[in-house]
Amino acid sequence: MISRFAYRSPRKAARLCGRLSSHSVVLRGRRTAVTASAPAAFDEETDVLVIGSGAGGLTAALRAQSHGLRTLVVEKEEALGGTSAYSGGAMWIPNSHLSEAAGVKDSKEEALQYLEATIGDVGPVSSRERKVAFLDNGPRLVQFLEKAGFQWRLGTGGCPDYFPETPGSSMFGRTLEPMIFDMKKLGSWRSLVRKRPGPPIAAYVTETNRALKSGASWTDFNALLKIVLRQGLLTLFGQAPSAMGQALVSQLLYLHKQAGTTIQPKTALVDLIMDGSTVVGATVNHDGRQKTIRASRGVLLAAGGFAHNKQLREKYGPSPASVEWTSAPPGDTGDAITAAMKVGAATALLDDAWWGPTVLCPALGTPIFALTERARPFSIIVDSSGSRFMNEAEPYTDAGHHQYERHQKVNAIPAWLIVDHSFRKRYSIGNLFPMRPDPKKGLKEGYLFKSDTIQDLARQIGVDAAGLEKTLSRFNRMARAGVDEDFNRGVSAFDNYFGDPLIGPNPNLGPIEKPPFYAVRIVPGDLGTKGGLLTDEFARVIRESDGKPIERLYAAGNSSASVMGRTYSGAGATISPAMTFSFIAADHMAGQ
Repeated sequence: MISRFAYRSPRKAARLCGRLSSHSVVLRGRRTAVTASAPAAFDEETDVLVIGSGAGGLTAALRAQSHGLRTLVVEKEEALGGTSAYSGGAMWIPNSHLSEAAGVKDSKEEALQYLEATIGDVGPVSSRERKVAFLDNGPRLVQFLEKAGFQWRLGTGGCPDYFPETPGSSMFGRTLEPMIFDMKKLGSWRSLVRKRPGPPIAAYVTETNRALKSGASWTDFNALLKIVLRQGLLTLFGQAPSAMGQALVSQLLYLHKQAGTTIQPKTALVDLIMDGSTVVGATVNHDGRQKTIRASRGVLLAAGGFAHNKQLREKYGPSPASVEWTSAPPGDTGDAITAAMKVGAATALLDDAWWGPTVLCPALGTPIFALTERARPFSIIVDSSGSRFMNEAEPYTDAGHHQYERHQKVNAIPAWLIVDHSFRKRYSIGNLFPMRPDPKKGLKEGYLFKSDTIQDLARQIGVDAAGLEKTLSRFNRMARAGVDEDFNRGVSAFDNYFGDPLIGPNPNLGPIEKPPFYAVRIVPGDLGTKGGLLTDEFARVIRESDGKPIERLYAAGNSSASVMGRTYSGAGATISPAMTFSFIAADHMAGQ
């Protein structure tokens, strides 16, 4: 029997893979620092220069201004919000005052124990000092924003940490999310917020699990109905409701509008400006014109990773990969990372990303993270030989690692999600809800494959028919018994969270035997790249040549290598370090 926790080795993973103006450091050979010397006079001056308008950058700007520092935010794209606006907006913050008020027992010590156990040894990118800094400052960040007017809620629905059997984990209470926000409060700024693909939906990320299995029971259908009614009523009463990542960004922008922050869209970073070994500002391109900005206290790089940079992905990441598979916005091209590398910055984890099995949906025009589908009963994921190769319900970053690992032996990219009629009538697949007719366009365009026999379905998708039939025969026997002897699917409470409690004896297993049968292509997509600039516990960027901080240069979010290492601790573990280390950077620039 293969344990669901067998794949935890970082070493193994490493081998794979408001005013609006118009130990595992990746050292790719010694780089020669190329510096732009300070000009005699700058075009603009500020105390703190923030590159990027995602949740991290906006948090840093608010914090810096609270210390009385002049702050300027520049954003390459016309839309504000970066990858954060596309996200679920959740924050993984252990031991917050919100969880304490809800009666959740938690502590910094337990959270640290959990992180040490799940992340393992990945070197300075996730040093004990960085973990402690994250855990110390996360709750402070939440309180700071709440006092400024940000509205939080404790995530509901009982979502556990992603490895709930690990010492120090919590079954509930570490995930926070922004309250639904009326974008009309932003006035003219409303049009600048990056829009999520698809129609607006006034839903909390922790309540979508039930809505996406609206065909399973009346309780689940009511969860969907509640969201639809909320959207309709808020709109009827004159609001423009935003939720999830869009609400996170909108609330932060609302605070900036009240504070009078200067934010410059369509302003791209070109180079960092050095005075000796100290960063003193940056050259940016605004509407086709270059200008220099002096930053007396420091520059924070919070401009995302390089998910849409084909050349960098090919250079550092596993293969095959595609910029069409990422959920990050098009502007995520690594400008901040490459600018810092030019002045001698060290990097880490450049071969990794926030992976996840992903469905490509032509009708929506965007990839969809298969967060729930693969954990539901009556489903499996197979490679081209028709074989399973992982616990389909495991945390998504692990699943992405496993798909690349399998592809080294057998063609597993794409892999295939195989389901039957029992699944189709109960649960969503991508943007296709249950109890809806099969989309003719989807069947025609090769998004969804359908057949009354497994042999014909295998022929359509190019999977070995005999292998698939053998796999299904074994899987169906295990599903009826409620025990996955191969990958322990359904053993973890995390698996169960996305399962169906009405199906027994295992909420994550169900025999695939009722025609018609369906197949959907699965690729290793991502929420963005995970590797970036190596930083310390103060978010200072580390110099490659001597391991010391580059003075006045800071990085956070996907511009930096993640404190989470090669894993994903819980819901919101991308945005929470981004915002927390941005908060820390602002404090450090203020001398706190």
